[in-house]
Amino acid sequence: MEPSTPDDLLSRRTDHLKIVKPADASHTESEPRLFLNRELSWLAFNERVLEEATDPSLPLYERLKFLGIASSNFDEFFMIRVAGLKQQILGRVVETPADGMTPAEQLAAITAKVHALTAEQDRIWREELCPQLAAAGVAVVAPEAFSPEQRTFARNHFAVNVFPALTPLAVDPGHPFPQLRNRSLNIAVILSKSQGRRRARAPKEQLLAVVQVPMVLGRLVRLPSEPGKHSFALLGDVISAYVGDLFPGYEVRQTARFRVTRNSDLLVDEEESEDLLSTMQEELRRRELGAAVRLELSATASPEVEQMLSTALKVESVDIYRTASPMQLQDLMALEKHDSRAELRAEPLVPAVPPPLRDTDTPIFDIIKKQDILLHHPYESYDPVVRFIDEAADDPNVLALKMTLYRTSGGDSPFVRALSRAAANGKQATVLVEIKARFDEANNIAWARRLEENGVHVVYGLIGYKTHCKVALVVRREGESIKRYVHIGTGNYHPQTARQYTDLSLLTTRNELAEDASALFNMLTGYCEPPHWKRLAVAPFDLQAQVIGLITKQAERARKGEPARIIAKMNSLVDPSTIRALYAASQAGVDIDLLVRGICCLRAGVKGLSERIRVISVVDRFLEHARAFAFGPPEACDVFIASADWMPRNFVRRIEIMAPIEDPQLKQRLYNEVLGTPLRDNVKARMLLPDGRYERVQRPGPPVRSQTALLDTARATAQLPLPLANPNESAPTFRSVS
Repeated sequence: MEPSTPDDLLSRRTDHLKIVKPADASHTESEPRLFLNRELSWLAFNERVLEEATDPSLPLYERLKFLGIASSNFDEFFMIRVAGLKQQILGRVVETPADGMTPAEQLAAITAKVHALTAEQDRIWREELCPQLAAAGVAVVAPEAFSPEQRTFARNHFAVNVFPALTPLAVDPGHPFPQLRNRSLNIAVILSKSQGRRRARAPKEQLLAVVQVPMVLGRLVRLPSEPGKHSFALLGDVISAYVGDLFPGYEVRQTARFRVTRNSDLLVDEEESEDLLSTMQEELRRRELGAAVRLELSATASPEVEQMLSTALKVESVDIYRTASPMQLQDLMALEKHDSRAELRAEPLVPAVPPPLRDTDTPIFDIIKKQDILLHHPYESYDPVVRFIDEAADDPNVLALKMTLYRTSGGDSPFVRALSRAAANGKQATVLVEIKARFDEANNIAWARRLEENGVHVVYGLIGYKTHCKVALVVRREGESIKRYVHIGTGNYHPQTARQYTDLSLLTTRNELAEDASALFNMLTGYCEPPHWKRLAVAPFDLQAQVIGLITKQAERARKGEPARIIAKMNSLVDPSTIRALYAASQAGVDIDLLVRGICCLRAGVKGLSERIRVISVVDRFLEHARAFAFGPPEACDVFIASADWMPRNFVRRIEIMAPIEDPQLKQRLYNEVLGTPLRDNVKARMLLPDGRYERVQRPGPPVRSQTALLDTARATAQLPLPLANPNESAPTFRSVS
């Protein structure tokens, strides 16, 4: 990689770029009653995740998975959202979101809700999952319940495998309270000098010490058990049971588990940074030692221990969450690895491969030339996307390979390997790496350096913007001409999460999309004004204006008495301008169905405001992640896929793209299958009520579990040849999904 001047090192300035905004994008005042609070809406989503842990129809380990996901979600929520509100309060920020709640009001409402959800999380573990695991022969055993054989085993395991890795940390005037890492598990130990060591008539002084549970050791300690049964102890419990060995001459008066969550938002001044990678690495080190925003403490801890810890960590009483269940519940998902019983786990996923892509002897470029390909992951395999990049790296006719990478699977990523091979094969291999991808920063920095070392041209985007779009471009010589192939996705180039998240992939050679993809990469890697986009809508330039324009067009159709319809699927809906446009469309007579997995700040079903808007959230085995939109009645609609949710950050602080689906048969498939099937769900779907609560969809007829139905559809389709679509053919009539 050639040396750069400080001004263009790693990132490029954006002063010359012009951003198009809708006419009302600067309009900030609004009636608070029109909007739900973003943070409380997120908590409602995590409550839906937690509810899945109570579903008796799910296999036991699936229920445990949802309990762990909810716990992990809370971690990120506190590290970013709660930490941000606390910073606003300290900075006396008076700006309020569209719902009108001040930072202090939001924090108070969040605290009350999370305390209630923490209690429910405890109840689910204590009253449902723990007893049901025990009934299935899987026990998480507390030290006081050890059998003699288990006690002997645990004692020996502690002495041989755990004790050498522990460091006792005294807390006194000569030993300040330790800087505990973010999300680390710890044990507070209250000690007093043993009887033989105390001076006559000396007070029985209580001392505080801290022992950190080593992160490098497995959380679960497997214990001896009867044949056919599985018994485990938590590592922290084993340490607590024998922690006295670390303090000879002292008596252990009590122990208490605790865990600290810290402010983990990164603050990087990209304009002032001459080496963005080094700056990010320094910020990552600081993240582990940010201000404490939550203290999780075992329910049995004494008030004295709570007082000591809250004082040392500088947290208020409302920031202390007492818990009787194991902390860091996501670690218990590892129980499944020790148990092979099929009846306790979800059916193994076997993604389908569409018939045209089964021919691995024919170059994938020859297949894409014949037709656009739309893949619906994880129901359909992600392997063709990997194959697309792999073949590009090795094909002697390929001249250039360009990709954006927001998240990928670290050092084992097939995309990192393919890009490295492409560079070694003499191709123009370029990758735009987003090193500010939250909680993947360290991974991204590591493989970005590896790519640079392997000769790949690595760039880091535009200053002040995250590059969140998912696009790959292959430039190939074919005879006397050059042909471009494009992949556009809604999800990351990450083969592992492609088996866990629902996403869409489009593979195409359509000229205008290919020209836009080339222009996008030229803008991101060089110096140029944003072009006039032919088919793509691109944030932060015109995506918001395009979305609001499409919504407004449907409102105009409805006012003329013409059929009008909007179906939109996304992760989050927050942007006030877009929400106001949806309200206006509803009032004009447009029927609107929104499939919003998580945060939704729009109030649905309010008479005179949004009575034609229905919001559905599906929470099931796979994380709903695809962004897809249909504007217009089924017989004449415009259909798109995108990398962006309808949120201010996606519209104004990220590089995002929205691409049209133009193949008539793929349009029909996306409308009826990808969007239509979740709207028919009456098993895992919940409907948003005007007050922000969600209730299960009650619909007569046979049960429809959309994710199962989509998996069945993919399997059935894979058995049949898919007809080739003619790009010039007029669109067929769509079947209604209502």
